Amino acid sequence: MKKKILLTGGSGFIGKNIIEQLGNKYHILAPKHAELDLADDVATLSYFKFHNTIDLVIHAAVVGGSRTEEYEKDSLKNNLRIFFNIIKNRKHVKKIIYFGSGAEYDKTKPIKKVKEKDFDKRVPQDDYGFFKYLCSKYIENMDNIVSLRIFGMFGKYEDYHYRFISNAICLNLLGQPIKINQNVYFDYVYINDFIKIIEHFIHRAIKHKFYNIGTGRKINLLSIAKKINDIATHKSQIIVKNSGLNNEYTCNNIQLMKELGHFRFTPFDVSLRSLYNWYRRNISAIKLTK
Repeated sequence: MKKKILLTGGSGFIGKNIIEQLGNKYHILAPKHAELDLADDVATLSYFKFHNTIDLVIHAAVVGGSRTEEYEKDSLKNNLRIFFNIIKNRKHVKKIIYFGSGAEYDKTKPIKKVKEKDFDKRVPQDDYGFFKYLCSKYIENMDNIVSLRIFGMFGKYEDYHYRFISNAICLNLLGQPIKINQNVYFDYVYINDFIKIIEHFIHRAIKHKFYNIGTGRKINLLSIAKKINDIATHKSQIIVKNSGLNNEYTCNNIQLMKELGHFRFTPFDVSLRSLYNWYRRNISAIKLTK
């Protein structure tokens, strides 16, 4: 029988890719907000009791994606409420796969090749990082949950208005300049590779509670913009607004690679070209303002 998975955040970037790539292999429950308000503890408990054969939860839901101050001011409280409503019901499932963030290490300073053991050396100053930090402090004392700490992720269905790689591709396809606020190094993981990593953890027993999700290779935004121009027919002007480098955001992935064994990440140039071609096929649906 197929494993039954409760996926939160199924309408988001990662959630859409999970459903698309794993939907035929597993029985995935991905209720929309109208079907299940995860911030409502009574409704969440009732959902778990009604669907009493759920094997595991993949918790990808995050509120506060809007950049308006009015929406952001309650995001810390709302995200924590959702997290703990899921955690309260952990006895109903065998495992929870939770998505952490490199922001837990505090982005006010450079994060370079950071290791899992470096967690809690600094307390994040921003609300998002602090939310993820608090969740990790709780996970430290739990047995049936694993946290996959995401640094840079890219692929189809991400918000191309804000996410650099997709935004730069779309700007190029629309004949516009590629704009970089400030150059910075990231460790980007292609979404298709991340889905394979998730599937690994669906089946494997939990060895460690935290894994940095990174390729172990860093790349900066200016280099990515140039690679997009190399792929494209139109060569976009590349505008870097501020000189120098912003805080690096990379991780040590040794613990992950030991867990995965012979796993190989898709070469960056291959994944970039694949995403570029996907946007080119769907360019009529892209809406960007100059």
